[in-house]
Amino acid sequence: MLTGGQLAGLIVAVFWAVLVSFLAFTLLKLARLLREAGKVVSEFGDQAGPLMEDMTRTVRRANEQLGRTDVITKQVAGVTQNVSAVTTVMTSVVGGPLVKAAAFSYGVRKALGNRDGAGREHGGDRPQLPARPSGKVRK
Repeated sequence: MLTGGQLAGLIVAVFWAVLVSFLAFTLLKLARLLREAGKVVSEFGDQAGPLMEDMTRTVRRANEQLGRTDVITKQVAGVTQNVSAVTTVMTSVVGGPLVKAAAFSYGVRKALGNRDGAGREHGGDRPQLPARPSGKVRK
């Protein structure tokens, strides 16, 4: 039969065997997890190169489009300036003589109207306002 010391030694030995088995099992699982993580990192590294190239191409195309947009914006600004200049020239070329012609025709109409005695009392185109009654003015 076993003595008390032998029994205590046997219990400690079994405890250590269980503990070592548990630690070995845990280390095996951890090793498998690290292998899988290594594979994922490797696959990500393989896919990162083409993704970066695609992003670079996309950014270059966007930059080209922005450049074209900038050119279009500058051309629109030039067209706006040209239209403004044409408007100013047309106003000075057509507007001045047109105003003069209108003034001349108004003067001719007025002169002919006064000469014919078109029945207007004071010779003006405006109707005469009635005289204000004498007295206090209301406010």
